[in-house]
Amino acid sequence: GAGLDVYEHEPALNSKLLKLAAKNKVVLWPHMGSATLEGRIDMGEKVIINIRAFVDGHRPPDRVLPLRT
Repeated sequence: GAGLDVYEHEPALNSKLLKLAAKNKVVLWPHMGSATLEGRIDMGEKVIINIRAFVDGHRPPDRVLPLRT
């Protein structure tokens, strides 16, 4: 079994995943794995660090790079 909260095509779910969920093979949750007080505080602190780095002319430590295709 597996527990998933991130899907390839959100918000629509893959029909194969839905069939597995119907057979109790997987648990499907909305994308909310970080929805804890600690997670939100950590994200807010990272935002501040990234903005300060950018304003100071440095690369933000948590920047997201585009996918190469």
